[in-house]
Amino acid sequence: MDYEFYLTMFRSAAEKISKEQYDREGLKVSVDIFLESAVLKMYKPEWSGNPQSPLDAASRIFFSIWVSDKTIREGKMYYNIHALKLRELKDYKISSRHFAQNFRVQFLKHQKDWPNADIQYGPLTLMQGWIPLTTEEIQKEVCRLIQNFLEISPIIDIVLDQYKIR
Repeated sequence: MDYEFYLTMFRSAAEKISKEQYDREGLKVSVDIFLESAVLKMYKPEWSGNPQSPLDAASRIFFSIWVSDKTIREGKMYYNIHALKLRELKDYKISSRHFAQNFRVQFLKHQKDWPNADIQYGPLTLMQGWIPLTTEEIQKEVCRLIQNFLEISPIIDIVLDQYKIR
C-alpha cells in the first residue's frame, strides 16, 4: 500500500476546509498511519479522558476515515465514529449503550447524507459506512465526509451534555 499517497490525499482534503470551520466546532484533525491503515481522524480534546493527549486516551470519541490494503482490495474507503470507554470520561456519568442509542436517534435525521452508513453496531461504533474508493475522487469524497462530520459533531456535544455531572 502506498501510505504516502493516501496520507497526502487526506491532508490535502483536510486543508481545503477553512480553519474557521474547524475552530467553530472546536475540532482538530490528525492524519497518520494506524493499524496498517492511512487514517484521518477528527476529534475534540474535551471528548477524551486526557485532553492533553486525546488521540491516545483510553476514553475518547472521534470520527475517522481510513484506507488499508484490505479496503483497497474491496474498492472501498471506510469511515466511522467511535466512542471508547465513555464511563471513564471525567465529569460525566455515561453508559456507553445509552450514549450510543441517544446519538443514533439524532444521527438518523442525517443518515441520508452518509453513503452506506449503518448504525447496527455495539456501543463502541456509533456508526460506520463506506464510499467507493476511486483515486480521482478521494479528495472530493474526503472533503464531503469532513463537511458532513462538521455538521453532525454538535450532536455529540448535545448528547454528552445529558450525562454531565452537575
